[in-house]
Amino acid sequence: MSVYGELSDDFYLNMNLSTEMEVPQGRESVLHYFEQVRRRYPKMQNFYSREKGEYVLEEEKEANAYRWTSVEAKRVNSGVVNPESYESAVDQHRTVLELVPYDLSISPLDCESLSVMAGFDFAYRGNHNEILAEAIGVPPGLERFLQVPFGKLLSNEPAIQFALDEECKTQCRVSFESRTNAFQVKTGEFGEDQISVYLTVRRYDSLNADETFAKEFERLAALCHDLVDEYLVSSVLQPLQEAISLR
Repeated sequence: MSVYGELSDDFYLNMNLSTEMEVPQGRESVLHYFEQVRRRYPKMQNFYSREKGEYVLEEEKEANAYRWTSVEAKRVNSGVVNPESYESAVDQHRTVLELVPYDLSISPLDCESLSVMAGFDFAYRGNHNEILAEAIGVPPGLERFLQVPFGKLLSNEPAIQFALDEECKTQCRVSFESRTNAFQVKTGEFGEDQISVYLTVRRYDSLNADETFAKEFERLAALCHDLVDEYLVSSVLQPLQEAISLR
């Protein structure tokens, strides 16, 4: 498992390519794409369809570690759950992005956005909103609301989004997902659900004539890696891991 796997219960790295036009949904095109992916990753053998024209190819979920890729009407996705290393996950996404121009006829001109998302899940039996407030705090202007009588936190999913270049084409978003609901807070009966932390680096607009999906993704993945290492680990992941361990 990657080093990031030591910071949470589950770590995953996903790639999403969103297009302006619909991705070819013909039987021949879709199956040819998945066959090419399977040639490179032979364990990806489970093929199935979901509602709304989404097709998925994935590995068996052995020891909670597996690869997957999917094709939707206007999006191609790829993911690795609990990869051996960050680089091994990037390799898969690079492979997918090298295939899509030829197998799915997706032109760099047709790029609405290209993104990489690092996700971290923490299993916690308790109020996710409270543990997030304890680990990463709340904005100073809202702290006094935590003192309101009966003021148990029912929702606390902070998010921040910022640009990574002057043109605001490359952006980063850090967000959280709590799975605690009002009924659980009322009854005090919590399941061991997962708190999710997401860091997404996304580039918007068409690619230039001298750019490729694979090369642009490498740039985004490097930015994502640096932001996780330099900011997310010490400011979010470790404090959250420590707060949960003390409960």
